[in-house]
Amino acid sequence: MSSLLTKLNDRQIRYITKGVLVGALAGVVVSLFRLGVEIILENIIHLYKFFHSEPLWLIPWVFVSIGVAIIIGLFIKSEPNIKGSGIPQVEGQVQGVVHTSWWSILWKKFVSGLLAIGFGLFLGREGPSIQLGASIGSGVSKLTKGDDIEENVLLSSGAGAGLAAAFNAPIAGLLFVLEEVHHNFSPLVAITTFASAITANFVSLTIFGLTPVLDIGAITSLPIQYYIYLPLLGIFLGIGGWFYNKVLLDVLPKFYQLFSFIPVHFNSVIPLLLVIPIGYYLPEIIGGGSGIVVQFTEWNLSLAVLVGLFIFRFIFSMVSYGASVPGGIFLPILSLGALLGALFAQFMITYFQMDAQYLTHFILFAMAGYFTAIGKAPLTAILLVTEMVGGLNQLMPLAVVSLTAYITADFLDVKPIYESLLERLLPADNNVIISKPHSFVHAVEPNSLLSGKSIKEIDWPEEVIISSMRRGNEHIVPHGQTFIHVGDHLIVTCDLKKASAVRKLLKEHQI
Repeated sequence: MSSLLTKLNDRQIRYITKGVLVGALAGVVVSLFRLGVEIILENIIHLYKFFHSEPLWLIPWVFVSIGVAIIIGLFIKSEPNIKGSGIPQVEGQVQGVVHTSWWSILWKKFVSGLLAIGFGLFLGREGPSIQLGASIGSGVSKLTKGDDIEENVLLSSGAGAGLAAAFNAPIAGLLFVLEEVHHNFSPLVAITTFASAITANFVSLTIFGLTPVLDIGAITSLPIQYYIYLPLLGIFLGIGGWFYNKVLLDVLPKFYQLFSFIPVHFNSVIPLLLVIPIGYYLPEIIGGGSGIVVQFTEWNLSLAVLVGLFIFRFIFSMVSYGASVPGGIFLPILSLGALLGALFAQFMITYFQMDAQYLTHFILFAMAGYFTAIGKAPLTAILLVTEMVGGLNQLMPLAVVSLTAYITADFLDVKPIYESLLERLLPADNNVIISKPHSFVHAVEPNSLLSGKSIKEIDWPEEVIISSMRRGNEHIVPHGQTFIHVGDHLIVTCDLKKASAVRKLLKEHQI
């Protein structure tokens, strides 16, 4: 009995238990959000079809859309951290440079996200789902009086659970947290996030069933003679990713400066009005884009139509996201990637006699490659597409395309999009916050200047304390003579005002 109590009190078991709780709550909330978006969008599409027989109803619909924009704007004004996808904010929370009220984020993101995405803007549900899950993780930690480290871990596990529930992709949810949010492997973060993601996915499967999010049926393996096309596709997507980042970060802000007479938090009125003619004439293409991916092979579109559809969705995706409304770019990126894959495959079918049955294959490969080029998270991209379509037999071509796209984007100096958005989100002096102790985990990488040195040999910034170390499953209370090795996880404690600067020094191996 005493042995069982000891196990139950074990730190790792405690984290896993809380991770399961976070996953269950995130699974319910994100599934309700996902269901709400689908129901609202489906009814909006029916409304647009109804307007064809009763066009006069478009006049009051304009005022309804303006009213929705005002509601979203008031939410944003009261809680600016619900703007956009929410992923940069979650990364900022993990780094200690963004500070939010978990309850305020939770309900305001939920309601405003339903309105923005449900009304047909070209935005994804995955970013809000990740931020909703992260808020639940933060809330569970605060309500159970956890410390900074626990809140960081549970916040991360909630983010992974949010992605898992949004796309029925638990492994992608785990990899997203490790690859995109933390940029390192922490056993404690990994096992807690895994528990959360699996639990959230179970809840989602219970509500939505076992059908994959992108149900395109079973697809055969790609013949080896077509592998020569994969690096070409990767290069094409890498250049496309560079262009996407350039437009999103540099061109889009200048576009919205043209509407400076509109208060920034009410910018959603622009895409909400523009989506009305789109919904009236092309109701099938409004929304995040997952429906388009499934119907590509049925539509049998020509090269010219594919080019036009890509340009159209690209521009309006930018307009939608640029209004800073609650909604993500994750799913729109995947749908744009699918269009580029269809465009590439159709070109090969038309001019190089490639078998048309492999069009679907290149759509899937391009989804992963395009997201890799933009987000610089290839493992997440590969596993996400794999789980979304429910098959494992395309891992090799997915890997080839993603790796080539990553190298191309790296050569073009493309920075990870969510890191770039986080930098834009922070004010110039982002360390001016209330002073208090703050702890975070730093993983020692192979190229770190810390490796092989004792703690006393390192010129730490003033007031920085290494309060604990983890080496595998071993917990170490460090002292000056303790040597640091590759793979160690340091619990770094410093003043909250200095946390961002200390993290940067450690990350860039300047200590």
